[in-house]
This record gives sequence, structure tokens and C-alpha cells, in this order.
Amino acid sequence: MTRHASRGASAHPRSSTQQPDLLKAPVAGLLRSIAVPASVGFFFQTMYNVVDTFFTGTISTEALSALSMSFPLYFLISAVASGLATGATALMGQAMGKHDLQQTRNLASQSLSLAVFSGILLTLLGHLLSEPAFAIMGAQGQEMRAGLDYMHTIFLGAPLFLMVQLANAPLNASGNTRIYRNFLIFGFGLNCLLDPWFIHGGMGLPAMGVQGVAWSTVLIQGLGVLYIGWRSIRAEFLQVTTWKCLLPKPRTMTAILGQGLPASANTVTIGIGVFVILYFVGQFGAEAKAAYGAAMRVEQLVLVPTIGLNIAALTLAAQNHGAGQLQRVRESMNTALRFGAWLMGPGTLLVYFLAPGLMWLFSDDPAVQQAGADYLRVDALVLYGYVVVFVCTATLQGMKRPMFALWLGLLRQIVLPGLLFSLLIFQLHLGLTSLWWGIFGIVWCSAGIALLWARRTLAKEEQNNSSQV
Repeated sequence: MTRHASRGASAHPRSSTQQPDLLKAPVAGLLRSIAVPASVGFFFQTMYNVVDTFFTGTISTEALSALSMSFPLYFLISAVASGLATGATALMGQAMGKHDLQQTRNLASQSLSLAVFSGILLTLLGHLLSEPAFAIMGAQGQEMRAGLDYMHTIFLGAPLFLMVQLANAPLNASGNTRIYRNFLIFGFGLNCLLDPWFIHGGMGLPAMGVQGVAWSTVLIQGLGVLYIGWRSIRAEFLQVTTWKCLLPKPRTMTAILGQGLPASANTVTIGIGVFVILYFVGQFGAEAKAAYGAAMRVEQLVLVPTIGLNIAALTLAAQNHGAGQLQRVRESMNTALRFGAWLMGPGTLLVYFLAPGLMWLFSDDPAVQQAGADYLRVDALVLYGYVVVFVCTATLQGMKRPMFALWLGLLRQIVLPGLLFSLLIFQLHLGLTSLWWGIFGIVWCSAGIALLWARRTLAKEEQNNSSQV
């Protein structure tokens, strides 16, 4: 205890005087201060993708189709970046909870180095995978060319995507989500200007078509590296005094990868899970697939306000677990679950009662509207289940237990849907609505497992601590 305190007394980050104390301040206020900016930022990130889709649609149908098919490849970059950032945030939060500024800075510099190396590997891998992946999805001709133009450019910027996320990790770990929120709002506004300019050209710039959409994103990520990196340096978390700071340290790299790779793999299971569901939904025709895709957009928008709770739960769990304050870890998880219920209460009512009208915004096909409305009415009863899963797994990740999220992701996204949906569709020959109720059952079972496991893990640690005392 004294050893940790002495480390922190030697040098406090400049931002620590501006941020509330995550080890002492009221948990409810901390959750709001961390979650609200993060949720606002993710809303603008969602709208960023809407802007890309809108302007790509002005190029050609082939370009829009290529952008849609680019999702699995783009998702690979996002999964690696967010997973490594989650692992780094957990480790830095633990170090901050122990007032170990030296270890925090070591993790920050090594995370940045890991982002560069991992990004280069993703660039090489992406150039090898892009063409075969598009071919598997049936792309050819202009569609194939547009897809490769877009993804080859995006993969060139892969190191920047990772550097933004990992430069932001120490800020997240300290509870400061405003910096990344500001970047996402700025990026959204700048993208609205750059997309049409880069696509159609002008002022001495040649028209680049769909490749212009990709270059806009890469440029914005580059600006994000400069801005967020500068803010991390200014907060005194990131100190790159010499190039030696960035040389890989196997022990530190292994620790970050040990926390980050399971989180990345868990994110990948989400993408695989969407394809699993689409396979079974596709047994009922194109209208069913269109309905599910449109309804998913509604679900994502409704869940945006709760995304910040995951970051807040991760941050508070990491710092307080590092400080040995398990009662505050439990309190932060329970408070996040309560806040999530308050947020999803209105969301549930909105989605359930306005389901037909919400589907009308996306399609004028009566069959699509009906199937989508049926899904949304069931999905409205599932929304809080997602919150329970996300908050509990984030808390466990903050406690340096990343593997649970991966195993639960495999069970929830792949194993259970594959088994249950096969039974419902191929054995019992039930209709499309049975899939929606299957999702209902899987999510709530997963939520129950996550809640029980998180509480059990906390109880075991509290018992171990009390026995040691």
C-alpha cells in the first residue's frame, strides 16, 4: 500500500486535477460523467457511417453495393482496434488504481508501439484478403473494382485506426471520454465536407469516386492520431521522450495482447453472429433479410445511449479493482445496470409501439415492413438483456478477466443460434417469428449467465480478500 502511494506521489498526471477521483467520488456521478460524452461520441460515429453511405449512393449502385460488402473487412480493423484498446484500458486503469504512474506510462507507450506493428500487419493481411473476400461475396466487374479501391485505401490507414484507439486508452482509463467525443463530432463534420469533395473532385483535386470516401476516413484518422496523441501527452500519460520508449517490451506487449486479443475475438464473434442469423433468416426470402437488416439499424440507434455505460463500467472496475476496492466495483456494476434499465425503459416502449412506423422509414414494401415490425416488437423485450450482457462483461474485463466475454460471445453468437435455429427451422419447420423468439431466449439466457458469473467472481474475490485480512 505504501509502495503504491509513493509511486503516485512522485508525479501526478496533469489531468488528474481536472478529472473526478474515480476511487472516491460518488459512483452515480462518475457513471454519468464518463458515459454521457462516450454515448454522444458513438452517436456521431454512427452518423459518420450514414454520411458515407449517403454520398457513396451518389456515385453508383455498384459503389454502394461494394461499400456494403466491405463491412466484414472493415469490421476486422474495428475489432482489432477496439479489442486492443479495451485490454490496454483495463491494464492502465489497474495501474492508475494502484497510483503507479510509471507503469501507466509504460503501458501507454507500448500500446502505441503495438498499434503501429499490428496496423502494419493488418495492412498486409488486408491486401491479401480483400480480393478473395469480395469474390466469395459475388463481386465482379465494376463492383469488384470499387470494393478493392475502397478497402485497399482503408487498409493503408489501418495503423492510424489502431493508433487513435490506443492513444485514447489512457484517457478512457482515467475517465476522460470527452476528448474522444470531441474528435468524433469533429470527424463527422469534416467528413460531411470531404466526402463530396473527394468523390467528385474540384479546386484542383481530381475526382476519386469511392476511393475518395476511403481517403476522407484515413485523413480524419490521421488528424485524430495527432489530436488525441497530443492530449494524452498533455495529460502526462503518454511520454515518448526517445525512440527507445517505443521499442517492444515482450512482457508488456504480452500483457496487453493477453487482455486485448480475447476482446478482439469477442468482437469478431458479433460479426460472425450476424452472418449466422442472416443465413437462417435468408431461408424465408429476400424480404426477410431486408427486414432484419433495417430493424437492426433501429436496434443499434436505440442502444447507442447505453454504449457509454460499457466504457464507464470498464473504467471504474479497472481503477477500483486495481486499488482493491471491490465494493466500489460491485457498486459501479449495479449502478450501471440500474441506469441501463432507466434508459431502455423508454426505448422498449418506443420500439414496441412504434415498430410499424419505424420500419416504414426504411422500406415501402409491405412484406418487409410486417416482418421487421414483428422482429422489433420481440426485440423491444430484449433490449435490456443486451445492457446486462455488455455491462457485466465490461466489469469482468476491467477486473482483468477477458476470457469470459469471448466464451459467452461464442455461445451467444454462434453455438446457441446454430443449434436452436436449426431445430426451429429445419426440424420443427416453424416460421420466421420463431427466429425472433429464439433470439429473445438466447439473449436473456446469456444475460442471466453474465450476471451470475460477474456476481460470483466478485463474491469470490471479496471472500479471498477477507480471508487474507
